[in-house]
Amino acid sequence: MTEPVAFTDSGLGEWTEEHVFEVTAERIAEYAAATNDPIPEHRAGKVAPPVFAVVPTFFSLAPAALEVAPVSLLGKLVHGEQDFHFRRPIRPGDVLTTRARATGYAALSTGSTVTVYAETVDAAGELVNEQWLAAFFRGVDAGATAGEQAPPHPLDDAVAEGRPLAEVTQHIDEDQTFRYSPASGDPMPIHLDEEIARLSGLPGIINHGLCTMAFTSWAALREFAGGDVGRLKRLAVRFAKPVLPGQDITTRFWRLSADSEETSYGFATSAGSDLVIRDGLAVVTR
Repeated sequence: MTEPVAFTDSGLGEWTEEHVFEVTAERIAEYAAATNDPIPEHRAGKVAPPVFAVVPTFFSLAPAALEVAPVSLLGKLVHGEQDFHFRRPIRPGDVLTTRARATGYAALSTGSTVTVYAETVDAAGELVNEQWLAAFFRGVDAGATAGEQAPPHPLDDAVAEGRPLAEVTQHIDEDQTFRYSPASGDPMPIHLDEEIARLSGLPGIINHGLCTMAFTSWAALREFAGGDVGRLKRLAVRFAKPVLPGQDITTRFWRLSADSEETSYGFATSAGSDLVIRDGLAVVTR
């Protein structure tokens, strides 16, 4: 059953305050280590892993969603989807400015989403990346769909039933969430406190969705980009089920399309028999 809650149309399109973030090699290296990223340039802090792009925007995303959804629903908020569009990699010494705005919301059968758009620019005002977040409010009925939703990135079932081009299995460590939380700046207690997670209706502490996404990103980079983050132009996922510390995840990739400039790969990630990431998309330049 879903609870009817009124969302606020007037919050759509309202930019958050700008947030300035100074990138250091130490913070990049910490994030790479917290996501078990094996790529040497990431571990050394020379260039940021792709999902690190969420770190400068973290304190803009939830406030933008809560311009539309009531603040009282914060405890029901989980990550629904994430979609990065990369213009260039993030490097040590970058001074980044971020801001975000809610663009739309949608009522679904199991809850409601608020779509948030965020942009990151460098000190010269050049766009570094854009990203879309679908903030999912569990068990909440917004009663309507309004505004602009995130760009689609579906993975056709017929493609996912075919033989994958690559398959990568990775292990989520027992202490993964406790390392990822300070590295990412995400203090949400469902990732750190067993009792609070269970009171929230979860089976226990769950891995951060973006941490799981980071695992898929370095798998894609190693398989299709020679470990070069500069070749990754888009990375998008839909979070389907939580991942628990101690689980193994397996990501399967399929080639979707290719031209003279770039190749698109669809992917899906499973933990045992559960699909935990669906509608994955990675676009890689040649």
